[in-house]
Amino acid sequence: MYQHALPNSEHFRFTNGHNNVPNKNTINGSTYTNGHVGTADGPETTEADTSGSGRMRKSLEGRGSTQNDSIHLKRRVGLFSGVALIVGTMIGSGIFVSPSGLLVRTGSVGVSFLIWLACGLLSLLGALSYAELGTMNTSSGAEWAYFMDAFGPAPAFLFSWVSTLVLKPSQMAIICLSFAQYAVEAFVSECDPPISVIKMVALLAVIMILFVNCYSVDLGMAVQNIFTAAKLVAVLIVICGGAYKLAQGNVQHLTNAFNNPAPSVGAVATAFYTGLWAYDGWNNLNYVTEEIQNPSKNLPRSIIIGIPLVTLCYALINISYLAAMSPIEMIESEAVAVTFGNRILGALAWLMPLSVTVSTFGSANGTLFAAGRLCFAASREGHLLDILSYVHVRRLTPAPGLIFHNLREQ
Repeated sequence: MYQHALPNSEHFRFTNGHNNVPNKNTINGSTYTNGHVGTADGPETTEADTSGSGRMRKSLEGRGSTQNDSIHLKRRVGLFSGVALIVGTMIGSGIFVSPSGLLVRTGSVGVSFLIWLACGLLSLLGALSYAELGTMNTSSGAEWAYFMDAFGPAPAFLFSWVSTLVLKPSQMAIICLSFAQYAVEAFVSECDPPISVIKMVALLAVIMILFVNCYSVDLGMAVQNIFTAAKLVAVLIVICGGAYKLAQGNVQHLTNAFNNPAPSVGAVATAFYTGLWAYDGWNNLNYVTEEIQNPSKNLPRSIIIGIPLVTLCYALINISYLAAMSPIEMIESEAVAVTFGNRILGALAWLMPLSVTVSTFGSANGTLFAAGRLCFAASREGHLLDILSYVHVRRLTPAPGLIFHNLREQ
């Protein structure tokens, strides 16, 4: 295990996770070898924490390197965190802002509802296939690791570059811009918010999420768990509001769900494309397989719990929307959840824009958490820059990979 130390820096020493050749370097009187820290004249000892920040900081940073303990990413993602990562990245802003895409393409409430359920079933089947792959190959990186096993390094190399340079950064940027849009609109009511302000808030969100994930894996997962729980509360508010309207007898938009003409095959295909985009994120847990506690059990369990939960939320939210507004009103609304809140929640209508900001922030956090592991895993095999495979020696986070992704987003 080779450990690289930055000169005159105690808090940012990184270790490369793919070279097993012992190596020693002496810097400022200390010897660095195989991921351990010791003095030049004596036996290697555990690095002392002189920061004086207390137990809270130590618990977030991890135990640090100990003698004969190689530096690598620790297994800190449990079952609850695994479910939170799946649910938190799948439920973004779409179901709150523009869930009417399927209605536009099918022209039928009943057909669109069936497609929502079918997309959830397809996502579950794909995720279960990934669960089997993830238990057979416990390397992080999801598709990259599976391409390496099935087709060799060339397809894996191309996937890692396209995902790292284009797909993941652009996805993260879009989510953060959506977060900034609704966060700024909460303070600007008489006119549209300036684009420059929205971009600045999005940049601050990106930096904040980067700091959280570089500082500690435990802190990153705690943020993910909290924001996922908060967005599920927002979903529950919408469902309860819809149930209230249904109890009042507002079922006119649901009783004749299949009366419209059947959509064409092309319309159904494009509707599936839109629906599957809403379920994007079902594979994110496979990007962090190396950090899952007992992956042979917790990986499939997280998938079996998470994806049906998202499917149920999507189905009930659409029913709730149709209990409060007509299909045409859903299609014409710029933000369906906001319109729903204005009609149902009254003075608490501000909860819906807040729900969108909470949902997008949690989704962005989970997206960066997963994307950094892809960068780390691919770099470890030489498919990206070697420095991107380094792990912080005490906090045990893939900080260079996370920073690289953030730079690409900006």
